[in-house]
Amino acid sequence: MRSTNIIAVLILAASDVAAAPWNNPYPAADATADVYYDSFEERPKHLDPARSYAENEGQFIGQVYEPPLQYHYLRRPYELVPLTVREVPTPIYQGADGRELPEDAPVGRIARTVYRFRLKAGIRFQPHPALARDSQGGFLYHALAHADLAAVHTLADLPVSGTRELVAADYVYQIKRLADPAVASPIAGLMFEHIVGLREYAERLRRLRTAARASGGFLDLRAHDLEGARVIDRYAWEITIKGKYPQFLYWQAMTFFAPMPWEADRFHAQAGLAERNVTLDWFPIGTGPFMLAENNPNRRMVLVRNPNFRGERYPADGEMEDGPAGLLADAGKPMPFVDRAVYSLETESIPRWSKFLQGYYDVSGIPSDSFDQAVQYTTAGLTLTEEMRRRGIRLLTAVSASTSYVGFNMLDPVVGGDGERARKLRRAIAIAADTEEYISIFRNGRGVASQGPIPPGLFGAREGEASINPYVYTWVNGQPQRRPLEEARRLLAEAGYPGGRDPATGRALVLHFDTSASGPDFRSTLDWWRKQFDKLGIQLIVRDSDFNRFQDKLARGNAEIFQFGWNADYPDPENFLFLLTGSQGKVRHAGENAANYSNPDFDRLFEQMRHMDNGPGRQRIIDSMVEIARRDGPWLWGFHPTGYTLMHSWYSNAKPNLMARNTLKYVRVDPVLRAVRRSQWNAPVWQPVAWFAAFLVAGLLAAIRVYRRRQRATAL
Repeated sequence: MRSTNIIAVLILAASDVAAAPWNNPYPAADATADVYYDSFEERPKHLDPARSYAENEGQFIGQVYEPPLQYHYLRRPYELVPLTVREVPTPIYQGADGRELPEDAPVGRIARTVYRFRLKAGIRFQPHPALARDSQGGFLYHALAHADLAAVHTLADLPVSGTRELVAADYVYQIKRLADPAVASPIAGLMFEHIVGLREYAERLRRLRTAARASGGFLDLRAHDLEGARVIDRYAWEITIKGKYPQFLYWQAMTFFAPMPWEADRFHAQAGLAERNVTLDWFPIGTGPFMLAENNPNRRMVLVRNPNFRGERYPADGEMEDGPAGLLADAGKPMPFVDRAVYSLETESIPRWSKFLQGYYDVSGIPSDSFDQAVQYTTAGLTLTEEMRRRGIRLLTAVSASTSYVGFNMLDPVVGGDGERARKLRRAIAIAADTEEYISIFRNGRGVASQGPIPPGLFGAREGEASINPYVYTWVNGQPQRRPLEEARRLLAEAGYPGGRDPATGRALVLHFDTSASGPDFRSTLDWWRKQFDKLGIQLIVRDSDFNRFQDKLARGNAEIFQFGWNADYPDPENFLFLLTGSQGKVRHAGENAANYSNPDFDRLFEQMRHMDNGPGRQRIIDSMVEIARRDGPWLWGFHPTGYTLMHSWYSNAKPNLMARNTLKYVRVDPVLRAVRRSQWNAPVWQPVAWFAAFLVAGLLAAIRVYRRRQRATAL
């Protein structure tokens, strides 16, 4: 037990103040348990690793599923290390004749690259009904009758669970699922371009799915081989990709490539389960340190320790400053450190912030309205306020490898298209929308205005004058300066909308802005956007909706202008530039290009760039791509956020890792110290009650005196 724990126990034993606070939203029995408390804003839509591609989903499935690789938690720059495999595979290059080529072979000679993975033995899946067997070895729940389904509304209604060892075939099965049209993976289109035979495999599965639906049978992907993903033996498999694609290993640290047991696919394919939300999108099954025990997205999500987890050791090394910062205190110790993680739904920032200050959430961002309460700017720079320091709260900051942008639907007849008039309309709006003002007002300066799609710190991002978007900015006195509003109005007139008027109607041009930002927290933000368009005489109609409905609008192309963002999946510029490739069009290809932007020159350069190692040649191609995108303007480039995270004194092992999603296992909390602080910060305030009681007593005494006086007067 740590010294802080010993002191806290003594305090708890000696002080009546440590009694459970009256406003505690959690069970009193959990006061000193190893539980991590956090919140979430949007209900997750997909928990199936083949379908999930949203940050709010990753915070859950990243703790459950284990792809082959992961990012080292402490080392920078980011480094891939083994997770379930013995080592990070070395690429094997092959020529067109199938012969192996040397490591320094020219890109043009490389026809294929092979990656061979070797799994660690003894890894087991979490307990799950899909793996449950009877005494004869048959599956208990793979042939549920209609009468059996009547009582099934959640996995907990199936009382028996089973497990088995993770094998190489589970990873290959998941890769096959990426091509399955019934799964509709958002990265299918991208992987078609890389994994050998995956596109053809998808077409084959499409025909097989049609036949399976007609016969009512289960389509077992094990029976259908995929050329580019092959099982070698029980613990080994290989993936073959087209040409050279150095970024492919980064994908092996994403849950898209986490294993899936065929038994789970078979179990969930049974008729009637989907109608009861008993699906992989609702109940994940993995080998990670945690498993989802409660999925109530309208209230809370609960992760609990996986009893079958093999164990993993906290890193023994990192950067030079990690040791003095206490980040190596747990070096070599088995993880995870918490037994449970409780995430409560919080749709508004003020209640979330209040609960953090009361000690009921272990970490928090800083709401804009509470920024001055949390941090202050001094001559020494950004520091915590005295109130935060007094509570023992710490601050971590990091420029995020992400971008927040406003996109134009390039399929829209007004704002879309590649004509010069449409370009000028988009450029006029880009100049008028004052991103710097937005960052100052709504983010308290926490962000950097974007000049293009690539965030600072990634290869390909330029600095200084070379970094600016010349269509929106000029370079003045060593700083980017937004072009004047008069230029935006001139461009608008040249686009055919003088003064913001639609010549077809004579009235103000009306545009529609779709966003998932809704509620009182965002009202001022949406009003600000209306004012930006009003500068040009354009009427902006805001259409807000929840995130799932918003995603549906994008998928159908029903959004004209929309607010969106992207967090890096891996530390390479390709992960941002691919968002603007034609093959990733959201409407036509179900990809991640939400703007549906398509430019043949941009796509051609992208194909060259993605196969190259970092160097001057790759930088020149990236510069050309960024110039094309800036000229066409499918995005208002927005900003790259600066993340501010506050954490309580009982929370340790905190270091920003902008790539990893599986970071819960590193978290340690001191629950006894937390219980003490909660009691101190939430002690009942008795003084008003005492005043009220004294007022009642005084009034009662006065009433008694009056009553007795009247009684005596009557007797006389």
